[in-house]
Amino acid sequence: MRNAYTRWNGGLVVALLAASATLWAQRGTPDHPKVSMFGQDFTPLSIVTRNMGTSEDQTTAYPPHKVIDNIYYVGTKTLSSFLIVTSAGNILMDTTYERNVQTIKQSVEKLGFKFEDIKIILGNHAHGDHMEGDALAKELSGGAQVMAMAEDVPALQAMKPGGKAHPIDRILHDGDTVTLGSETLTAHLTPGHTHGCTSWTTTAKQNGKTYNVLLGCSLRAGSGVPPDVEAEFTKAFAAVKKLPCDVLLGDHPAQFDMWDKYDRIKPGAPNPYIDELTCHKERDIEEAMLHAIVSEQKAAKP
Repeated sequence: MRNAYTRWNGGLVVALLAASATLWAQRGTPDHPKVSMFGQDFTPLSIVTRNMGTSEDQTTAYPPHKVIDNIYYVGTKTLSSFLIVTSAGNILMDTTYERNVQTIKQSVEKLGFKFEDIKIILGNHAHGDHMEGDALAKELSGGAQVMAMAEDVPALQAMKPGGKAHPIDRILHDGDTVTLGSETLTAHLTPGHTHGCTSWTTTAKQNGKTYNVLLGCSLRAGSGVPPDVEAEFTKAFAAVKKLPCDVLLGDHPAQFDMWDKYDRIKPGAPNPYIDELTCHKERDIEEAMLHAIVSEQKAAKP
């Protein structure tokens, strides 16, 4: 009885801490400036709230499903994770929080795949809600290779859930490719949100046609944007605008309207993930928000 209570109480503490972290992130984000795009008003706070949802949203599995071709969604309601299936094993993109790894594993298995077939673990950027689970995912997969952009390595090395060292088996640089079996992904440095924020490009086929898939890294600016970070974002937006895109995916489902797209998946209907508007919608919103934040900062200076 005591052990059962201890386990329950420990789980409650973890849940409360997660909820507190979410509330703290939202409370520390200002509700200004405001930009109006695509018939909606956005503020830094509304974007963070939209992306993160509640602590329950962050840990509740979303129905695992095929996005296109060999790419599957295996994440939670508000934290993305993708399985990319190849002829020589599979790639996992974004392990999210360590507490979600078992949930991701269950989603992979519901789709009929084995977690042990994951050979490579990739990530978008060095924040806990996207890459904290790398060490546990590597362990459960039986030794998948963890790869990360060089500029994010220091932040990842400081990420030690439960005291576990963050594994990094290969350090990547802008333009590097990762190949497994029939699949090749290209890493593009799109900094700003983190120094090593990485957007990934690959291709997928459907009905005999090839589509460009962009697994984008967050372009969200923080509440304060110093000149060096503004310069990083400027490079990132310029780089992203050059990347081919027919299917946009990202580290938060809200960034690519996943919930709406999932509801529109029907047999014989066009694939809702193939969407030119989505490819630039989030980018345009975040670029406008960056300029608004910087302008507000400049106006506030004496």
